[in-house]
Amino acid sequence: MTTTIQLMHARSGLARTGFYGFSGTSLFFGGLPAIARGDLVMGFGICLIGGVFAFLVALGLGPLGLPLGWLVVGGVWGSVYNRIYTTRLIARGYKLADSDENNARAQRALGLQDTVAVQRAG
Repeated sequence: MTTTIQLMHARSGLARTGFYGFSGTSLFFGGLPAIARGDLVMGFGICLIGGVFAFLVALGLGPLGLPLGWLVVGGVWGSVYNRIYTTRLIARGYKLADSDENNARAQRALGLQDTVAVQRAG
């Protein structure tokens, strides 16, 4: 299940939403969620990989292979994409900017124990 985490760029103050956990939308829609998030190269790349793999499976299994091949690629992609997306934002200077509890949960899920969260006023 996808969980959201608020991020803020350390210098510019721009806010973004990060994600972690399994992406059900990526399972069914492949690279389209990546494209919607502005991650065009990765989104189009996974659409191409999913389409090619589905076609190859269909060559062996017939028409049933198209959705089966797509779901195999989507299952793998759904398992890794949210983590890739969020860790790439962090690598570009974004910091965790949610509640302390949510930040700690995201750090554990993403394997980012050394990542510092943005200090919130108040």
